[in-house]
Amino acid sequence: MQPTAQPAAPAPRRFLSRGGGDAKKGKGQKKHLSFWKELPILILIAFVLALLIKAFFVQAFYIPSGSMEQTLLIGDRVLVNKIVYDFRDVHRGEIVVFNGDGTNFQQAEVSVPPPSNFFERILRDIQGFLGLGAPNEKDFIKRVIGVGGDTVSCCDDAGRVIVNGKALDEPYVYYGDQVPTPKQREFAPVQVPKGYLFVMGDHRNSSTDSRMVGPIPEDNVIGRAQIRIWPVSRLAWLRVPPTFDTVPNPPSALGEGPDGPGNVVTTTPFAVPAGLLLLFGRRARPLPLRRPGR
Repeated sequence: MQPTAQPAAPAPRRFLSRGGGDAKKGKGQKKHLSFWKELPILILIAFVLALLIKAFFVQAFYIPSGSMEQTLLIGDRVLVNKIVYDFRDVHRGEIVVFNGDGTNFQQAEVSVPPPSNFFERILRDIQGFLGLGAPNEKDFIKRVIGVGGDTVSCCDDAGRVIVNGKALDEPYVYYGDQVPTPKQREFAPVQVPKGYLFVMGDHRNSSTDSRMVGPIPEDNVIGRAQIRIWPVSRLAWLRVPPTFDTVPNPPSALGEGPDGPGNVVTTTPFAVPAGLLLLFGRRARPLPLRRPGR
């Protein structure tokens, strides 16, 4: 009898090992751990970029006083273009933030006292960096009325400020509850020296400015306040009023006669790439750590 062939044994089943899932899980954990390792580096890079932008390009400033009402109210925040004046001169009608060092502003108008201790100083630094809190007691914000060579005086029969013989129409001026007479607004003509600016607050009854303490050095200007960013309901571009375009240049300015053109209207946006020229070109102004203006 022929022996019968035994059927071939079935091939052993291959079961998927759970090791593959564990491997994937391990990779996911590694990625998760890698993210937490990289996070401090990302934060550091963001912080350094913020410092560079703040130091050279644009910065938020907090408004602590009413000297610029109603254009800027207490608690408003503005963005200040810090590179615009490295490419052109300051123009009449612009709102500027400047450092009071070397001027009489620090003695005449200090709305926020200096920090009283080390911890308050650190808190003030952080708030100033974010543009959220108490301002630097050395920084001020005003509107430029006259530039070097201009003659500024007050007033005509309507009580208006006069620049180079031209009376200004200033709809932004605010006097509060007590509107002074033209006689009460008077101040003697001031010849603004070259390299200086005659500045005034929009709230003329609540502003210590060049009427009392004289012009400020143009080199003290930190930048131009260009946008009111907070509160959102008051978001607006801080433009130069048209009245300044009709102000004649003084006879000695750029060879122009008394009927020469006034402001040359040019706009330099927040052009960050152009700001890199500061690192290799014109002077860079020394910048205090805190820049909330007033």
